[in-house]
Amino acid sequence: MARENLNDLQAFVVVARERSFTRAAAQMGLSRSALSHAMLALEARLGVRLLTRTTRSVSTTEAGERLLETVAPRLLEIEAELGQLSALRDKPAGTVRITAHDHAITTALWPRLLPLLKQYPDIQIEFSVDYAFTDIASHRFDAGVRVGNRVDKDMVAVRISPDLRMAVAASPEYLAGKKPPKQPQDLTSHRCVNLRLPTRGNLYAWDFEKGKKSVSVRVQGQTVFNNTSLMLQAALDGMGFAYVPLDLMQPHIDAGRLVPVLEDWWPCFPGYHLYYANRRQIAPALALVIEALRHRGPGRPAATVAR
Repeated sequence: MARENLNDLQAFVVVARERSFTRAAAQMGLSRSALSHAMLALEARLGVRLLTRTTRSVSTTEAGERLLETVAPRLLEIEAELGQLSALRDKPAGTVRITAHDHAITTALWPRLLPLLKQYPDIQIEFSVDYAFTDIASHRFDAGVRVGNRVDKDMVAVRISPDLRMAVAASPEYLAGKKPPKQPQDLTSHRCVNLRLPTRGNLYAWDFEKGKKSVSVRVQGQTVFNNTSLMLQAALDGMGFAYVPLDLMQPHIDAGRLVPVLEDWWPCFPGYHLYYANRRQIAPALALVIEALRHRGPGRPAATVAR
């Protein structure tokens, strides 16, 4: 099959998985109209309809679903094998695509990958900010980041940061004339800044721990974000309590811009872990990224492989 037809098959896989020409076009760096014409041409060459189009969504036909199940795994195999050819080069090269949320990129990824990029100018790293536990295979990422080391089958998790402590604080402006919470449940009578989880669309319940006690509290407020930095800013602007990593809050606490509460209830979570596909061979660029990010602090556990 001609190379351009393989490109069209790859484009079909992206459209079928995204169920949107707009999202697929943005992911592939194409215009929506060009992608739509490519799919029409593919359907014409195959003589069968692959996609059902409506004004709001795109779905696969029975033939399209069959093609997706057959072609997608093979395209991934081809892509992985081509990536191994870079091992024959004198210097590591290629693009490593990583999905993570903003706090992980700022604190765990960027500080250690910046020196790597300067040392290896032929390596490119693409960051995608996402709070979901992304299926890196279907979205064509090389690696993802999450809290903890629980990963799907055939994935490897490598610790890349120390434990993560959460904190709760509000501005002096908000607390003026109010009674500070003494127990986590007291937060239900206060205004709080919420986080919307992307996976199920629910609001995140705030977790607390004290000794052997643990409790989750669902809070209310006027603002909901899907970004940690914006939640922090809302707290600084007097919109109530925010629940974010302590390292983000600490400078503002030290400067008196935020007032901490419930310190003896602040929980610690396992640190950030990089997860990636468990393959016999790893592209040299990805291998360098993994080693650069690997956490080397005291008590560092070994990599976890899901089987």
